[in-house]
Amino acid sequence: MISLGFVSAILGNKSFEEVVDFASANRFACVEMMCWPIGKAERRYAGVTHVDVDRLDAAEVGRIKALLEKKNVFISGLGYYPNPLDEDEAKRGVYVEHIKKVISGASALGVPVVNTFIGRIPTKDPEYNFGLFKEVWPSIVKHAESRSVKIAIENCPMYFSKDEWPSGKNLAYSPAHFRRMFELIPSRSFGLNYDPSHLVWQMMDCIKPIKEFKDRIFHVHIKDVKLDRAKLDDVGILATPLEYHSPRLPGMGDVDWAAFFSTLVESGYRGPACIEVEDKNYERDEGDVKTALIQSRNFVSQYIVVD
Repeated sequence: MISLGFVSAILGNKSFEEVVDFASANRFACVEMMCWPIGKAERRYAGVTHVDVDRLDAAEVGRIKALLEKKNVFISGLGYYPNPLDEDEAKRGVYVEHIKKVISGASALGVPVVNTFIGRIPTKDPEYNFGLFKEVWPSIVKHAESRSVKIAIENCPMYFSKDEWPSGKNLAYSPAHFRRMFELIPSRSFGLNYDPSHLVWQMMDCIKPIKEFKDRIFHVHIKDVKLDRAKLDDVGILATPLEYHSPRLPGMGDVDWAAFFSTLVESGYRGPACIEVEDKNYERDEGDVKTALIQSRNFVSQYIVVD
């Protein structure tokens, strides 16, 4: 059935070994491991490196596999979430090159999925960006196909701050854009890392797309979101989104989790579902973060068997 895990970014100050130890000790089957290049983070929850694909030689691959086997934990996917359609061509090239390195790393480790973003130039309209998408993404997808790795695009608009104005830094935020992506690149190695919370704060149904895109959902994020209706009434949907919503732990927001998991299972999904903690109420200290993961596990265990 569905395997429960978490996204390693919230344990960014821990080593790979410590993350795996925590997962094993707390009955998580898997972890999505972050693979950012070593260096300064560009934003919250970014810049975390638990698998350094720049140093992933045969010895390191062997060490990682041995530890995972010993702890009975698997890697659900390798995660790296930049803007591969950045307006700056030099930055764009760096991001695309590293995505390809992550794909190669996933292949070496036997990890079936790489999670990332499509990207977008926020000041350009969708047509312009889809034109750029057609130039940039085919070579990435071909690289994944050649290494038997699937690419799962998270459906987050990446529109939260003023530097992402007015339309965010990721095209893959709506069913209409999912269809367009898959029409332009029909590869069966190209799909979604589906997070229902992003559809909720955009005032969209987060259940219906599961049915339509069931064959394209390769990975799932479990994160909730709370809409503040009073603030939304005050600022409107054209405000930066964090003015009227907050990421929350599963069960503490507006996602209908019973409907979500029911539809997911009915649609045939049997992959990983990874808790993504971005709830600021649980970031005071390390104890808060660990509580957030365990509390989320306990809530989700209503719908997923946790051994």
